[in-house]
Amino acid sequence: MRIDKFLKVSRLIKRRTVAKDVSDQGRVWINGRDAKASTHVKVGDELSIQFGQKKVTIRVELLTESTRKEDAAMMYTLLKEEAFQTE
Repeated sequence: MRIDKFLKVSRLIKRRTVAKDVSDQGRVWINGRDAKASTHVKVGDELSIQFGQKKVTIRVELLTESTRKEDAAMMYTLLKEEAFQTE
């Protein structure tokens, strides 16, 4: 599954176009490497996503083409959440 679709289906990012833009801006990493929107993600991969002043690291647990809102959180496990300090 493409990273932009995973981010949308898992509801980490609400719209696929926004997920594509975030990926293409270099704010998403898969297993420590830069990921573009077309990069494929597999179960077990670690994703890091930078949201403004926050960086979230997750592990992919499940890949499905679509999911209900209540089940979206089962697609990943939150590993780490870091806040950046502004000076």
